[in-house]
Amino acid sequence: MAEQRRAVGWREVLTVAAIAVAAVLATQVVATIVPPIGDVVRGTPVVVIAMVAVTGWVLWRIAARRPPEA
Repeated sequence: MAEQRRAVGWREVLTVAAIAVAAVLATQVVATIVPPIGDVVRGTPVVVIAMVAVTGWVLWRIAARRPPEA
């Protein structure tokens, strides 16, 4: 039973990691195509603040999850 929980956990971790990478790449593409947005992204820590906020949200969701009752 514990092995199935690990498999689900790894899938979720890989999904969140893939979404994070895609978000950073999308931000870079938009910043390259639209120069004013690129200036804002390079001039302020927008991406860092967004990543910290999303990480906090994901960790809160994991911590708030109730274990299934047996």
